[in-house]
Amino acid sequence: MSFPQDSQDPNHQDHQDNDMHDENEIIQDDEIDEVLEGDDAEGDVAMDSDDDHEMGEGDEEILLHNDSIAYFDAHKDSVFAIAQHPIYPQLIATGGSEGDADDAPGKGYVIDTSAAVSRPVLPPSYQSDPSAGQQQNTELTPIFEIDGHTDSINAIAFTLPKGDFLASAGMDGRLRVYAVGAGHNQFQFKFLAESQETEEINWLLPCPSADFPNTLALGASDGSVWVFTIDPTDAASPIQIVQSYFLHTGPCTAGAWSPDGNLLATVSEDASMHVFDVWGVAAAKNLVTDNGQTVVSLTEADQRFAVEGGLYSVAISPSGNFVAAGGAGGHIKIVGLPRLSEQPQQSKPTASRPAPAIRGPAGRRMPAPSQRSSAAAGAEPSAQAGAILASLAVQGDSIETLAFSPLPQTLLAAGSVDGSIVVYDTARSFAVRKHIRGAHDGEAIVKVDFVKSATSQPGTHGWLLTSCGLDGVVRRWDLRGATASQQTVQGGTAVSGLMKEWRGHSGGESGGVLGFVQGETGERVVTAGDDGVVLVFEA
Repeated sequence: MSFPQDSQDPNHQDHQDNDMHDENEIIQDDEIDEVLEGDDAEGDVAMDSDDDHEMGEGDEEILLHNDSIAYFDAHKDSVFAIAQHPIYPQLIATGGSEGDADDAPGKGYVIDTSAAVSRPVLPPSYQSDPSAGQQQNTELTPIFEIDGHTDSINAIAFTLPKGDFLASAGMDGRLRVYAVGAGHNQFQFKFLAESQETEEINWLLPCPSADFPNTLALGASDGSVWVFTIDPTDAASPIQIVQSYFLHTGPCTAGAWSPDGNLLATVSEDASMHVFDVWGVAAAKNLVTDNGQTVVSLTEADQRFAVEGGLYSVAISPSGNFVAAGGAGGHIKIVGLPRLSEQPQQSKPTASRPAPAIRGPAGRRMPAPSQRSSAAAGAEPSAQAGAILASLAVQGDSIETLAFSPLPQTLLAAGSVDGSIVVYDTARSFAVRKHIRGAHDGEAIVKVDFVKSATSQPGTHGWLLTSCGLDGVVRRWDLRGATASQQTVQGGTAVSGLMKEWRGHSGGESGGVLGFVQGETGERVVTAGDDGVVLVFEA
């Protein structure tokens, strides 16, 4: 299978020009206390994939080793966004562009990956005809096309908790929403409404709380942040503005909901971070800042928080006790959050009807919290709310992606433009557990994400990390065993913790992998490629 190599990714920002270190770093690379568990070799699994590339000199196309079991190649240009249905994981939505011209419209698709046929994991010597070529991949066809954008679709999401709606967001500032119908493995999509409140949307995230279903947050290039609730019963205005915020002075680059869905953290190129009290839960407990909108607001004016070059990634811990913000020069700031509930809530799909609407801040319509979410109204606030708990600077370039492991593990993974992955142990003063310098052959890390429920691999819950990069490769790491002193992929797969890798996308100048989804179990990984191809890999 061959893929074209001429494509670019206008949505990825290379922040190498801003690669400057804070002179007052708290943690230096040579001062890290290694976390030794005494079982360094246990749990590491040897890599079983083939690293060889087949390249023809002077050819217009690159022939790639392909580990995928299925592919979708209807996109005419880069695939910038990918999303997975929360109830039907075989349902995948993708978004991109119809071409590389300035006036090329955005285009998206919905595909059903259940048609992808699994293949036995056998070496060629076990085949009846070892000289035969690889088993043919399944070609996937779209079950729905997403239109209506005049510029690239660079964010896409299904609403939570039940995936009742699909939303696409574009560089044209449009938010387009489709109702999703499902039954007997049949899926229907119907356009519901469109909203355009800003010129360009950078990211889109569904609220994880079942108390506030079908709610979406987005961040824009003008720095604004918007929260919408979708109500199909309101024919006049099915997309309703819950909140809008204008505290950032530069493009809003990333956002993250708290696990209970009460707080929304956002960061910006202006090096600011704001954690918004979206539903007024913190305000009811007098835990908001002077602006009345946030529980934490930090800017570069605070020299302890300042990151020259801006912030580009953010994540909130599973406990909801602190937030991590990553930025230029490899800097990560860890900031405490107020405790709004007794225990972190794990959102699960429910059949309960949404609570009646009430009037929130600025008179905007918003659903009322249920009794379950307000039962902990007397919870004691965290004494460290707003405090900078740690300043980390191990990697050499911008932190593009952050991810926390599921409980009970206490890991924070950071992926950098310098091609490295660092894993911190949050329970041990954020000591470095592992620093994998050659994680993606020197190419930028685009996304890291923990497997949430590794049911097929007992003993690995919370330890398996998946990553993708601009080298065009997807890798899975087993973070048990080898520690910070054993750092490079070249040092051996058992040492680095490399468990498996999947190849099939173009890399390097062709752009690599721009995102992936892996469901709850990680048994199948579906990727979005800058080469315009969507691939399905099997673990």
